[in-house]
Amino acid sequence: MYIQLKQILTTKFQLDADEIEPTSTLEDLQLDSLDLVELALVIEKEFGARVSDDELADTQQLEAIVGLVEARSAKV
Repeated sequence: MYIQLKQILTTKFQLDADEIEPTSTLEDLQLDSLDLVELALVIEKEFGARVSDDELADTQQLEAIVGLVEARSAKV
């Protein structure tokens, strides 16, 4: 799922794939609050997992976001 999230970040948010690591934070990637709202919507559409932008902001690190999405996807 990390690879899929990385692909979303590179295609939808025009981020450099070389700068995206599992330990990257949303701040490292310079994603603002509007980006988080969009990311939450994309996650719901792509993975069927409902995650709020506030949860993304609280989670911060990509590997933790992947864990959150996987946990939510398993419940569906």
